[in-house]
Amino acid sequence: MTKQKPRISFEFFPPKTPEGKQKLLQETVPALNALGPEFFSVTYGAGGTTRDSTRGIVTSMREAGIDVAPHLSFGGDDEYAVGDLLDNYVNSGIKRLVALRGDMPSGMGASTQLVYANQLVEFVRQRCGDHFEIEVAAYPEIHPESDSYDSDIKFLKQKLDAGANSAITQYFYNVESYFYYLDRCADAGIDKPIYAGVMPITNFQNLARFSRNCGAEIPRWICRRMESYGNDQESVRKFGLEVVTQLCQTLIDSGAPGIHFYTMNQVEPTREIYNNLGLK
Repeated sequence: MTKQKPRISFEFFPPKTPEGKQKLLQETVPALNALGPEFFSVTYGAGGTTRDSTRGIVTSMREAGIDVAPHLSFGGDDEYAVGDLLDNYVNSGIKRLVALRGDMPSGMGASTQLVYANQLVEFVRQRCGDHFEIEVAAYPEIHPESDSYDSDIKFLKQKLDAGANSAITQYFYNVESYFYYLDRCADAGIDKPIYAGVMPITNFQNLARFSRNCGAEIPRWICRRMESYGNDQESVRKFGLEVVTQLCQTLIDSGAPGIHFYTMNQVEPTREIYNNLGLK
């Protein structure tokens, strides 16, 4: 029996400057598209703060014939604004979405009611039927706001039962947490694919700070090894590539359905890992 090739996808965030957008579209996208991913996704700032730039990048990529999935959340928008955005994506030939609860932009406080991801999925299905392939978020190490492990899995099931096709996880470095999570999801009656999210390690200080905020755990042995390199950035880079390549290889060998790379808009770390795995 031939082993099925894992699904590979790449994620970008909208650059803040025209120069950054130009580099993304003219250099980064073509370089990573040459690796043959299933699709790209483009993030959406808190409360839709990058709505227009996300839409612009997604539209440009789609016009170039690239399969791309915009992230989408209600944030501070009402159903009319979100509906108009969905219509725009349908008319642009977009076939995928990543549906998220999202976060409120700072300063809005409790003035706007959060719309949860399962409610967003229901809204998309009611408005657009089966036009979109919908991905949602999953958290093997559990969302930092969750009451419990079991309740977090229940929320994932609600999103999938509302009409999502599959889920993409928060990044992780403990591979056991991912496969334990898959087993618990199966026990809860979840039978849709849950793709592994992977973050290449480039700037370890930034990664450690971000991980503390989002609840992603970096194993102590990785932290101590990184600390031992001090300012030796080349050793940090090589070790980061080694660790993440091994993580991805273990995921693939153990039957993960696919890997979603959080590229941070950089080509080389993701491309090197991809080539190390012999995926092309």
